[in-house]
Formats: sequence, structure tokens, C-alpha cells
Amino acid sequence: MSETQSNSLPSEPTSYLDFEKPLAEFEGKARELRTMARESEGMDVESEAAALDAKAATMLKDLYKSLTPWRKCQVARHPDRPHCKDYIEALFSEYTPLAGDRNFADDHAVMGGLARFNDRPVVVIGQEKGYDTKSRIERNFGMARPEGYRKAIRLMELADKFGLPVITLVDTPGAYPGKGAEERGQSEAIARSTEKCLQLGVPLVSVIIGEGGSGGAVAFATANRVAMLEHSVYSVITPEGCASILWKDSEKMREAAEALRLTALNLKELEVIDRIVPEPLGGAHRDRRAAFTSVEAALTEMLGEMEGLSPQQLIKDRRQKFLAMGSKRLAA
Repeated sequence: MSETQSNSLPSEPTSYLDFEKPLAEFEGKARELRTMARESEGMDVESEAAALDAKAATMLKDLYKSLTPWRKCQVARHPDRPHCKDYIEALFSEYTPLAGDRNFADDHAVMGGLARFNDRPVVVIGQEKGYDTKSRIERNFGMARPEGYRKAIRLMELADKFGLPVITLVDTPGAYPGKGAEERGQSEAIARSTEKCLQLGVPLVSVIIGEGGSGGAVAFATANRVAMLEHSVYSVITPEGCASILWKDSEKMREAAEALRLTALNLKELEVIDRIVPEPLGGAHRDRRAAFTSVEAALTEMLGEMEGLSPQQLIKDRRQKFLAMGSKRLAA
């Protein structure tokens, strides 16, 4: 990680989730005391601030000890959570972005290009949500249009041609459901991207870094190895969408989140994913450096598991993995 990248890491959270409000009070008071001490020479508040820090640390541990599925969804969507762009900057060198689907346009919800991972040439592709209002609108909140999936297909074909492993970083609530996207063949583009994943004769590994929503995620994550960050979620539909369909009430999202079995623990048990990537206490946004290190280790291990496999073996491994999915451990 470069000096510039490490300097961009936040030392403290800038926003809190609903269930973290009691924690915000303790941490806020400790910061206020230290600010007052800096402004008033001779004022000693460190012991009191340290006591508040200790209470906050205990509360943080208790809050994250057994998160409900709905709270996992909230953490996965945390506004300060590292996004695709952050992981690319932290873990890859010589990143050269490639733009456009060579057909209609460039979709800024999908970013990707050539890079080096641990000095090994790879193709990296992912969904980027953006951070502030301007970047979120530009990135369409991580919801790709057909041209985004067609860009991903172009990059995967490039990787296959030159024998480069493909790494995908998934973080999307789902594919964009707008009228224009449907007119340009959204479902066909998603299907083609999923098909291309299954055809690649090079290693394909995927990490769900935030939200893995519906076919929009599967189109990137039909991989030889799929990992999920500890507090990420992966599901056929959002809890709000599921609640609206089943109960005609989006406020029943907590019940929907429970029923969807969308957490990393659920999906590892169901063998939908291959491994869970641990996050720092309080989520990836509280210690980005630790999160980057965990993802780097997972990617290294997953790529290492496919060393020496022929293109035919890689394709067979990937197809058998997905054909077997859902055949066991589905009892409620």
C-alpha cells in the first residue's frame, strides 16, 4: 500500500448506523473532551476520555458479537465502507482502466482494467457505488446498465485471450431496472456476462465486498472461487424488495432479511460461497488497512488453489461448482 493510499484511510468513523447510536454518544464525548483539552492549555481530560474509550470498545464488541441479518445489511451498505475503487488502489499496482463496451457507451457503475496483483498481471473488474452525491449519481449507485455488463464481457475476453486471471469485486444492490436499460437488453447482457464467466479458460475469483444483489452480482461472481467479507450480504433480492413482494410492506425488511439467508455464514453453510473473509471489529470502514490485508490474503489463497490447472480443468471446476449449487443443505 502506498503512502498516499494509507493517508486516505479514516482514523475514526464519520457516520453511525441506527443501532450504533449509543456507541456514537460515547465516542463523540471522548472526542469532545480531547478537542477541549487541545483548545484549553493545562486541561487534563485524558483519564476521563480513556474511560469513555474503554466503554465504547466494550459496546462495539457487544454490538457486533451477533449481528442480525438486517443489521448485516446495514453494515454492508455503510456509507464509509471501502468500495471497489478503494480496493483497486490499495491492492493493485499499475492499474490501467479500460472503458466502454465498444457498442453503446461507457458505464461508470462498472470499473475495470489491467493491473498487477502481487506483481502478477491480472484483469480486475468491479462495481463502484461512489461516496458523495456527485459520484453516486455518476456511478448510478453501483447499478450497472447493459453496457456495464458488456464492458465486463469485453474485459473477460481480453483476459482469456492473454491468459490473465480475472478478479471481480462485487458491490451492487442489483442491475439498474430503468426503462432505457431494459430497451438496450439488460437481461440479455446479464445472461451473456454470466455465460462468459462459465466459459473462461483462466482462473476467475470473486469477492463480495458489500452488497451482492441478484443477477447483477451473479454476472460477475460466477467464479471458480467466491469469497464474502464477513459483514457483506449476497441475495437474489434486497430485503426491502422481498418484503414488498411477499407482504406488500417494505417495512417488513427485517423478517425478509432473516428468510433470505443472505449472510456470509448462511451462504458458507449452503456452499454458495467458498470462504468468509474476516473484517475488523465494527466493520471494514473502521480499519480499512486491516480489511485490505484480509482481502489480499483471500485473493492470494484462492488464486493459489488454481495454480497449474489447465483451461479445461478450470472450466469444468467452475461449471460443476454451479451445477451442484442448491442440491444440499437447503432444509429450513
